[in-house]
Amino acid sequence: MAVFLDLNTDAAELTKAICDIESVSGNERALADAIEAALAAHPHLEVIRDANAIVARTNLGRATRVLIAGHIDTVPVAENLPTEFREIAGERHLWGRGTVDMKAGVAVQLKLAAELSNPNVDITWIFYDHEEVDASLNGMGRISRNRPELLAGDFAVLCEPTAAIIEGGCNGTMRVEVATAGVKAHSARAWMGKNAIHGAAEILNRLNAYQTAEVAVDGLTYRESLNAVLISGGIATNVIPDAAKVTVNYRFAPSKSVADAEAHLRDVFAGIDATVTVTDASAGARPGLDQPAALAFVAATGLETRPKYGWTDVARFSALGIPAINFGPGDPNKAHADDESVPVSQIYACEEALRKWLTA
Repeated sequence: MAVFLDLNTDAAELTKAICDIESVSGNERALADAIEAALAAHPHLEVIRDANAIVARTNLGRATRVLIAGHIDTVPVAENLPTEFREIAGERHLWGRGTVDMKAGVAVQLKLAAELSNPNVDITWIFYDHEEVDASLNGMGRISRNRPELLAGDFAVLCEPTAAIIEGGCNGTMRVEVATAGVKAHSARAWMGKNAIHGAAEILNRLNAYQTAEVAVDGLTYRESLNAVLISGGIATNVIPDAAKVTVNYRFAPSKSVADAEAHLRDVFAGIDATVTVTDASAGARPGLDQPAALAFVAATGLETRPKYGWTDVARFSALGIPAINFGPGDPNKAHADDESVPVSQIYACEEALRKWLTA
């Protein structure tokens, strides 16, 4: 049965209505249908659908176009639907799946998309599917392949939860496997073999001695990190192991490319009798806080700015040459939690900040 969304309602109530349309990754159709129908009722918007992603655009001939995006899927429900308003620590919250990640941000997008028929910039509103699953399924990635012209713009805001402050860009991430080789032998005659686990000691020594860098990018200071996150080796308690592997995660500043990050890791482990294999890598995103649209956003909102240490889809914008920030209601530490909840005050704060920026 079709669901009607009233985009003129209060933003917190709209958040509740959106959250109560269950949309676990792969099951976004009902919510996408409701969003498409609601936006199509507003003649100032051109509404385009790609599978279960909805794009709505103004076409006013403005000199600047900004992209404002949010994903409509959630992780699986954990007995936290339907949503409900609760008093938590003396403050009114909306409790339930999706309230933080990230339907409160989507509700703000929808409300402003309907309201702002004459903004000071052209706006492309993006509501995309499959963010919480494998990157190959990501709806914004699909749009960039199928309809790249829909993602053209000068600046982007991703309404991921940031507790209603500005988090610029994001760090990149790379995982490598650093593997050592040995020779099997009976542990009673260990001198007949070569212990690959012992060979991994120098890998851990290098990581333990590593000095974390702080890198300034577009006015924000990103803190890097390099850590062992998995270690494996050995086949039996009486066999000298012939193989060991340390999986290492590198979070690097957005001023570095993926190639830069790989070269750095190979330098870190140079001289060790081990092989270094990249298993996963995603570039970061510059915040572009020196760009006119970003400067206008900060000036209009007067909000604190800080770097985003984790990876988000702002990196997809960065790959297209579009500087981007994260800005949305909700504590990111509550994303995916069974007790996920968003302070209602943050929903209103984000709504007002975006309205002020887009109409100032």
